[in-house]
Parts: sequence; C-alpha cells; structure tokens
Amino acid sequence: MGDCKVFFGDNLGVLKSLPAGSVQLVYIDPPFNTGKTQQKTSISTSAVTSGDRTGFGGKQYETTVLSKMRYGDAFDDYLGFLEPRLVELWRVLADDGCLFVHLDYREVHYVKVLMDALFGREKFINEIIWSYDFGGRSKRRWSGKHDTILYYVKDENNYTFNFDEIDRIPYLAPGLVGAEKAERGKTPTDVWWNTIVPTNGKEKTGYPTQKPLGIINRVILIHSNPGDTVLDAFAGSGTLGESALRYGRDCILIDENKEAIDVIERRLAEWNPEVCNA
Repeated sequence: MGDCKVFFGDNLGVLKSLPAGSVQLVYIDPPFNTGKTQQKTSISTSAVTSGDRTGFGGKQYETTVLSKMRYGDAFDDYLGFLEPRLVELWRVLADDGCLFVHLDYREVHYVKVLMDALFGREKFINEIIWSYDFGGRSKRRWSGKHDTILYYVKDENNYTFNFDEIDRIPYLAPGLVGAEKAERGKTPTDVWWNTIVPTNGKEKTGYPTQKPLGIINRVILIHSNPGDTVLDAFAGSGTLGESALRYGRDCILIDENKEAIDVIERRLAEWNPEVCNA
C-alpha cells in the first residue's frame, strides 16, 4: 500500500519545495483554457405526483440539488501560466521518469512547441489520442470527441515502459488473425478508445472534468513501478491518486480548489492521505 500527500494551495510553490529527481512519473491534467467556469451539479430525484421532471411513461419526479462544484478556466496568458510549472515538474522528475500532459485542441499545439523548446524534441515520445464517443453533436463542424496527451521522458534512452503490463484490446477483424491471436487480443496503439466516466458509474465523484480510471490505470501500470512516487499537480478529483494507491505507488497530489481537496479526501479515505496546506 502506498502513501499519499495532498497539498492544498498553489502548485508552483509546492513544486519548488520538492527535491530534484524525486518523482518517477508526472501526469497533469491542467485547465484547458476553455474561457468558461467549469461546473458540475449533482442531483437526486424522487417520485412525486407533480414534479419538475417528467420521466418514462409520464411519471413525475422532484429534483433536489445535492452539490455544485466549479472552478475558473480562463487565462489571458496560458503559456505564461504553464511554463514555470512545467520547468519545475521537469526538475523534480527522475532521470528515468516520464511526463504526461493532458490537454485538448485549444492549447495542445502551443504547449507541444513550448515543451519541445524547454526539454528538447528528442524527449518527446508520443502524442496519445484519447477518443471517446459521448455527448452532443454539432451541426456546424465535426464534433470534438478526443483529448490529447503529450508524453515526454527525461532520458530518451532510459525510461519506464512496462510492455507486459499493457492491457489488451479486441481485434476489429478477429477473423483475419486466427483464433489464437483473436483470443489474446492486441496491444493498443497511440489512440486510446475509452468512454468518459459514466454518469451513474461507481467511480463518479461529481467533480467537473473527472478523468476515467481506465486511462489513468494504463499510465500508472506501464510508466511506473511499485514503490515509485507519482505526481499530479492539478489533482482535481484525485483519479491519479486512486490508481497509484491501488497499485502500490506513492503519490503527491496538489490542487488549489478546496472542493477538489474535499473530493480527494473522501475518495482516498481508505488510504488515510496526509492533507497539508501549501
């Protein structure tokens, strides 16, 4: 069982306090600079004779708002905000460590150029596409249904990649590869198909922009080892922490949103995380 430290406050100050080379894996899911306030409302419904919702067969339901979580996601100088944090993340990353930065179409191209300049293009390993098929459809453009994860390493000749830990997925045309290969399945490519956190799924915390364990587990298992320390400087709902602790890694989580810290404490309660003010 791993240990977990949770810091409430600005991640830049916390990162500067960490020793160089002390973290084997960094994964961050920073704000996407959507220009909006991200909000998630949790509700419950109860059957009544006359309510504010109509369900299947005309049944009436009354809605109760349980909680609202929100954070701001608008930056005038997004790269100026992110650059000093990337520099510190690179400093604390171990010599054989891996760095993952999870973004979407708004800023990923600019961040890729920035990271190449900061770390060197030879440190870039993959552009991973997380593709999901959920939500509304646009009638004015191709509907955006993917995020991008930039994968860099400290040393391109020595980094953690546990091939045997890769989960296998079904062949799209199993009849073309034979029964043995079809039964074993194939290893994923740099396009990862995985649904978002289901609305009624048991892992759902109610936190906006929560990422699914299916994505984070793959990062943890393949790019770190038991006993390693992993870090998320924009911890949000604490998905990286849950995955790390379940698989025997230590973790450091940082977030300046008190609602995120509350979610993390509840989610990781069985591991008794140490919560500190930054």
